[in-house]
Amino acid sequence: MQVPIDPPASDDTPRRAAAKALDVDRRTSRRTSPQRASANLDVLRNRVYSFNDLSQYGMRDRCIIRAADIVFYWLIRLICSTLRWEVRGREHLDSILSSGHLPIFTFWHVCILSATWFWRDRGIVVMSSTSRDAEYTARVIKRFGYGTARGSATRGGGRALAEMAECLSNKLEVAFTIDGPRGPAYLAKAGAVTLARHTGQAILPFHIVASRYVALPTWDRLQIPWPFTRALVLIDEPIYVSRDAGSEEGAGKQSDLQSALDNLRLEAESWKRGSIG
Repeated sequence: MQVPIDPPASDDTPRRAAAKALDVDRRTSRRTSPQRASANLDVLRNRVYSFNDLSQYGMRDRCIIRAADIVFYWLIRLICSTLRWEVRGREHLDSILSSGHLPIFTFWHVCILSATWFWRDRGIVVMSSTSRDAEYTARVIKRFGYGTARGSATRGGGRALAEMAECLSNKLEVAFTIDGPRGPAYLAKAGAVTLARHTGQAILPFHIVASRYVALPTWDRLQIPWPFTRALVLIDEPIYVSRDAGSEEGAGKQSDLQSALDNLRLEAESWKRGSIG
C-alpha cells in the first residue's frame, strides 16, 4: 500500500493545489443528479479497483510485475492466515461507523504487509504512487479487495486526494501509509489531515506488530511476521478536523496524529518485548 502524500508543511504549493482539487470535487458533487451519480460511481469503482494497464512497460517489466504480484499475494496469504490475532480499540472504528462517518485509516509503512491482510475485503482505497515499483503493491492489494488512487506528492497528488474525497463521498473507505512512499520512516505527512478537513470524515490511526518477525533492510524496515506467531492490532481514537480549520488547528491535528501513531508503536513494541520475554 504505497502511500505518498502531501509534502511537509514547509512546502505549501502542492498542498494548495491539493486543496483546490478537493474544493472543485466537492462543488461538482453537489450539482450531480442521482442518475449521473450512479454512473459516476460505476466509473469510479472501475477506475480504483481494476488492474492498471501495463502496456506502457516493456515485456520484461510486465513479466516482472505480474510475477511479483502473484508471489507477494501468496506470501501474504500463506503467512498472515496463520497468525493469532489480538485486537485492541476496535470500539473506535465502531464509534466512527455508528456516527455515520467513514474512517480514513492511517498507519506506518512498516506494517503494510500485515495490515493488507487484516483489513482485506473492505474495499478500502489507498493512495498509490505512479511509479513502476508501486505497480507491484497496487496489483497485490487489489487481489485482497483494495482499490488505489494514483498520485504522489510531486506527481498528481492533488488529483489523487480529490479521488479519495470522491471515494469517501460515495461511502468507500480510504487509507494512507502516512510515512510513504519513501520516508522518512515514522514521520507523518499531511495528506490524511488535509483529506479529513475537506471531507469531515475521521482519521483512524492504527498499528500492527507481530511477536516475531523479520525486518527487511529497507528504508521502512518492513516487517514480515513469522508464520503461526501472535499479532497485535492497536486502534486509537478517531481524529476529526473541522472543515473551517485554519493553519494553526491543522498543525495541531497533524501533531495529534503524529503523537497517536508514535504512542501506538511504542505500545506495540512494549507488548512484543513482553510476549517473548
